[in-house]
Amino acid sequence: MAAQTKTQRQAAAKKAAATRKRNATQRSASTTKGSARRTTNSARRTAKSAAATSRSAGRTSKQATRTTGRGIDAATQRLEAIATQAQRALLIQLGAAAELGETLAQTAQTFTNLEKVVRELDRYERRGERVMNRGQQTAKRRRRGIEHEVRSAQREVGRQANGLRQDAEEVVDRIKSLA
Repeated sequence: MAAQTKTQRQAAAKKAAATRKRNATQRSASTTKGSARRTTNSARRTAKSAAATSRSAGRTSKQATRTTGRGIDAATQRLEAIATQAQRALLIQLGAAAELGETLAQTAQTFTNLEKVVRELDRYERRGERVMNRGQQTAKRRRRGIEHEVRSAQREVGRQANGLRQDAEEVVDRIKSLA
């Protein structure tokens, strides 16, 4: 697997953190709902003191506030992960544009200097010659292989023809001996 860029690692880390926070928020919300349900039921069932019910409701309220904060943190983390991925797309385009600009500048610099143009054309000529020679060598190698196969086939056909000729001579000799 290819190494990740800094931006890819950051995006993955933020996405994972957002998932962890979202899961923690869901657990906290579940706990808060249970606490609120218990406080409500307790207030209905018993004639507990108003102060105890009030304290219990206050704790549940604080817990609900924390849960809401965690949910907002999780959503913020997820948005940051998306922003990092969008930043990566932008950085890729900027990098490609910079590379293209540098290549164009180098090409323009090469072809505005006569000595560099001559050197570059000589390099292209040598490269073209190497490609052509490689193609010729491949063609020669294939031709030699085909010639070898043809000679082998000719020898085999000759052997078979000699065998048939000898068989025919034997048959003729037998016919003469019978006659």
